[in-house]
Amino acid sequence: MIKLNNISKYYPAGFGKTYVLRNISLEIGEGEFVSIMGPSGSGKSTLLHILGLLEAASEGEYLFMDSPVQKLNEKKRTELHRNAIGFVFQAYHLIDELTVYENIETPLLYKGMKSSERKSKVADILDRFNIVGKKDLFPSQLSGGQQQLVGVARAIVSEPKVIFADEPTGNLHSEQADDIMKLFKELNEKDGVTIVQVTHSEKNAAYGERIIKLKDGWLDV
Repeated sequence: MIKLNNISKYYPAGFGKTYVLRNISLEIGEGEFVSIMGPSGSGKSTLLHILGLLEAASEGEYLFMDSPVQKLNEKKRTELHRNAIGFVFQAYHLIDELTVYENIETPLLYKGMKSSERKSKVADILDRFNIVGKKDLFPSQLSGGQQQLVGVARAIVSEPKVIFADEPTGNLHSEQADDIMKLFKELNEKDGVTIVQVTHSEKNAAYGERIIKLKDGWLDV
């Protein structure tokens, strides 16, 4: 499903380049649950953003669902992003001016889904996540755990093939963190969603089947 061949990422620095990632080659199969670990500054989030099509690699080849990402035009990339990818951020990234219901509905609006179908899907997700009673509240009226729950709900409402999660429990206390991780495990095992998470937590990493370690931008093997 995901194949990286010698992916590097650098930024111009004076007359040279500062590398954040170097020669990353790896494969992630459909239905896998993979954890990416490494110290701060090792390139974890950059790698996740490249995988999730939020950033472009500087060098190398990235195949996502057999599509060579570098060769796709902006429209095709956006299409792929909307139809196949869910992203969960540590800082939630909910839209403050929208209610819980509207935040979850947003990806479906981008997909151009009919109103009746949107209502049905959002209702199902609200029910599954036990947040029907919160649907008319705004993000500022929710706890951190509730906001992250809404973030996950928004990521999966459009039934993505893969979820990329960047420190998804970083701002949560341990009980809320466990709930989120169990939810990911369930999505992976019952729904067959591929999950790639960046985490500092050994406990969270253990929910995955495989750990990819980075150090100073290199794969640490």
